[in-house]
Amino acid sequence: MDLPATLPPPPAIRDDWALFLDVDGTLLEFADTPTGVRVPPGLVDVLAALQQHLSGALALVSGRRLAQLDALFAPLRLPAAGLHGLERRHADHHVDPPTPPTLLAILHRKAELLAMQYPGALVEDKASTLALHWRGNPAAEQPLRELADAALPWLHDYRLQAGDGVVELRPVGTDKGDAIAALLGEAPFAGRVPVFTGDDLTDEHGFEVVEQRGGIAVLVGDRRPSLARHRLADPAAVLRWLAAAPTPAGRSATA
Repeated sequence: MDLPATLPPPPAIRDDWALFLDVDGTLLEFADTPTGVRVPPGLVDVLAALQQHLSGALALVSGRRLAQLDALFAPLRLPAAGLHGLERRHADHHVDPPTPPTLLAILHRKAELLAMQYPGALVEDKASTLALHWRGNPAAEQPLRELADAALPWLHDYRLQAGDGVVELRPVGTDKGDAIAALLGEAPFAGRVPVFTGDDLTDEHGFEVVEQRGGIAVLVGDRRPSLARHRLADPAAVLRWLAAAPTPAGRSATA
């Protein structure tokens, strides 16, 4: 579905929502490398207040590993789907770990040798997935894509997922929509209105799931087309929206 000329902002956050948040490009501005991102002042406090306001029904849904998410948002350890759902931490803190195939380690070594020829290119090992980044050197896009295409037939039950300045090899049947659907089947998310906020092509799977369940999909940025019916301009606008959520005491999440 194509976006109309303008999309309305999302409604104010309600206490009957199950709120799912992408990270890079949504909560955080992009950086040239995954380790270069900066967490805005006040964001961790806002997320902590929202988690309490939603009775725990707040989760991060990201391509990053859970350990990276915990480092970024310390001391919070939120329910989360990392690696597009390959890693999942439930509300009770139980973690479902990924199991990487041996061939992925071989591909990792080959990709690193290739990336060394293009300063600024990056190979990111995510255990069961491998992300090839060229945001820091656009000239690396074609050779990295060709390497991923050549490796795919040898990685059974894997597929390619394109993103903004990156292509990722990851198992079939694992995307952000699957992760959100799984979390919606368990407490404290079950029975609530699902809301997902994201910016990238990889977030469209999540948008589809929440729309099918009568929820709300919120696009960050102006990428087109999208299934989302609401829009926020950038991560700064996302933070303002989250911070404006009322708390049980009637104050905003930053009060």
